[in-house]
Amino acid sequence: MAAPSTTAPAPPGRRRSVTGTRRSVAVLFLLPALVLLGALVVYPIGYSLIRSFYNANGDGFAGFDNYKAIFTDDGIRTALKNNVIWVVFAPTVSTALGLIFAVLTERVRWGTAFKLVVFMPMAISMLAAGIIFRLVYDQDPDKGVANAVWVGIHDTFAQSSAFPNAHPGRESPLKPDQGGFITTTTVHTGQAVTLPLVGVAPDQMPGGAKKAVAAKPDPGKITGTTWQDFTRGKGVGTLGAPDPSELGYDGMRIEAVRNGTVVASTKAAADGTFTLPAAADGARLRLPASNFKQPYNGVDWLGPSLVTPAIIGSYVWMWAGFAMVLIAAGLAGLPRELLEAARVDGATEWQVFRKVTVPLLAPVLAVVTVTLMINVLKVFDLVYIIAPGSSQDDANVLALELYRKGFSEGQPGIASAIAVFLLLLVIPVMWFNVRRLRREERR
Repeated sequence: MAAPSTTAPAPPGRRRSVTGTRRSVAVLFLLPALVLLGALVVYPIGYSLIRSFYNANGDGFAGFDNYKAIFTDDGIRTALKNNVIWVVFAPTVSTALGLIFAVLTERVRWGTAFKLVVFMPMAISMLAAGIIFRLVYDQDPDKGVANAVWVGIHDTFAQSSAFPNAHPGRESPLKPDQGGFITTTTVHTGQAVTLPLVGVAPDQMPGGAKKAVAAKPDPGKITGTTWQDFTRGKGVGTLGAPDPSELGYDGMRIEAVRNGTVVASTKAAADGTFTLPAAADGARLRLPASNFKQPYNGVDWLGPSLVTPAIIGSYVWMWAGFAMVLIAAGLAGLPRELLEAARVDGATEWQVFRKVTVPLLAPVLAVVTVTLMINVLKVFDLVYIIAPGSSQDDANVLALELYRKGFSEGQPGIASAIAVFLLLLVIPVMWFNVRRLRREERR
C-alpha cells in the first residue's frame, strides 16, 4: 500500500498570485498588438462611422443623407451594380477553374510545374497586373494581345480587304456604286480596259503585288488592268496608264454587271491584269464594296459594354492559382478508399468527380469562395488602372467610388458612408465563414 503524499497544497493566496502574474505577462505581450489594432483598425472604423453623419465640410450634422446618396447617386448605384456582378462571377469562375486545374493535374507528372505557372500571377501586384492587362486589352491589334488573337482568328475565316482606302483618282473611268465603284460606260470583247485607283500606301499593298502591266486586247474576251495609278514626284508618271514603278492590285475582284445582274466575275493577277469571258460583252465593270471594306479591328474590350467582364478576366487570371493551390491541398487529404470504392461500384470518372470528389471538397470550396468574395468587395486597383477614362464610370465599383468621392470630388461624408456600407457587406460573409470554421472544429 502506497504511503500518503506528504506534500502540502499551495496556499490559496499564492496560487492566485501566480495566476495573476501570468495574466499580467500575457496582457503585457498583447499590449503592442492591441495598440496597433486600436490605432489601425478600431479608430479608423469609429472615425469613418462618425464622419459618415456629417456634411462635406465636417462642421454640420447631415444625418442619414450620406447613406441616402448611396442609393440615389447614379455613380454609386452603378458601382453597387458592378460590385454585385463581381461578387457573383469573379469568385465563382476563379473557384471553378481552380477546381478543374487541381483535379486535372493530380495524376500527371508535370502537374507541379503547371501549378507553379498558374500560381505565378499571385506574385504580381495588382498594379503590375493592371498595367499588363491594360496592354493586353489594347484596341490596336499590333499592341493588344487579345485583339491580335481575335483578329487573327477572324481573318482566318473572313479575310479583310487589302484596299480599304482605295478610290478613283483624276479623270477616272469609275464612279461610286453601292460602296464600290463601277465604270461609267459599257465594255465589249476585244477591248483592253483600264481601272486605275489611288489611295493605298505603298507599305500597305499586298505582299504578292507586282509591277502593273498594260493588258493586251483579246478578240473574244475582255481584258484589263487595275493598279495603283500613282508615282511619287510632281509631274512624274502617265495618268491613266501603268508606269514602271506602279503596282497592280493583286486579288482585286472585278464583276461584269448587266441590268443589275452579275454575269461574270474574276480576280486580278499580281500585276493587276484580269480577263473576263465573252459573256461580259455589253456589261459595265464593277469593283464591289468587298474590295474596300475596312480591316477588322477586333473587339473594344475596354468599351462601356465589355470593360467589367474584361477586368474580371484579369482578376481570374491572378486568383485562379490561389484557388487551385487550396483545393489541391484539400484534394490531397481526401480518403482514397471512397474514390476507389465508387470506381469499383462502376461509377465513371465524371460521376466520381460530381458525386464524391466535389461533396468531400465542399468545405474547402466554401473557404475559397468566401475568401474571394471578401476580396472582390474591396477590389480597386485593377478597375482604376485597366479601365480608361472614357469607360471608368461604366466599370465603377464601390471602392473606386469611395476614392473618387473622398479625394477627387471633395465629399468625405459620402466616402465615409460608402466605407461603412462596405464594412456592413463584408460582416455577413465573415460571420458565415467563422460559423462554418467552428462547425468544422466540432467535427
